[in-house]
Amino acid sequence: MGWLTNWRRRRVLDRHRIDEALWNEATAGLPFIPKREKLRELALLFLAEKQFTGAHGLEVTDAMRISIAAQACLPILELGLDWYAGFTGIVVYPGDFRVRREETDEHGVVHEWDDELAGEAMPGGPVVLSWDATANDPEINVVIHEFAHKLDMLNGAADGLPPLHAGMDRAAWQAAFKEAYEGFCDAVDRGKETWLDPYAGEHPSEFFAVISEAFFEQPAETRRRYPDVYEQLKLFYRQDPL
Repeated sequence: MGWLTNWRRRRVLDRHRIDEALWNEATAGLPFIPKREKLRELALLFLAEKQFTGAHGLEVTDAMRISIAAQACLPILELGLDWYAGFTGIVVYPGDFRVRREETDEHGVVHEWDDELAGEAMPGGPVVLSWDATANDPEINVVIHEFAHKLDMLNGAADGLPPLHAGMDRAAWQAAFKEAYEGFCDAVDRGKETWLDPYAGEHPSEFFAVISEAFFEQPAETRRRYPDVYEQLKLFYRQDPL
């Protein structure tokens, strides 16, 4: 049924557009967003196919939707919207939100706790975002981060190894990321100041999401510090932000 999806998307592009002034307003604080009509069209399709919901009484404005859509579509600019198939919901909280966690340890004891999050990508479910973090935290890009998780989940649980394209070398990807991740975790463990958010050391999937943020927002420094990872991301995203 791909032809039907393509027909619907062509119809959206023929009948609708994002007002240029509104686009400029929504992306004014996002210097890493390229001025490309292709991205604007992809964001329009994203807005047509995804459903935004404000939580705790938050009104999600058109400018907020466009800002999120532009950032979410940047990683798939050369991949296509089908890479975000399988979910429609995007839930936006005014600020950070709490999620109840439960884990059973090796002794069978169940532990429960509350996590305070700025974003979460749920397997098979929605992407949840804090608008305060999205709009006001210069240290993270919660949108790119969570949508990188969505890409990572396309071939199973998030593990830092998304589905690679034909012709990509799985061993080369794993070697580049393993060396970078282990070196980063060692620096964190020794209390050294790190360029990337220390949260990247929580799990290989978090390292992939955090380094994806850096790849788009600070490509020169990413390539300088992690040249092998940069090359792999360039192949995966089919983009070179530099």
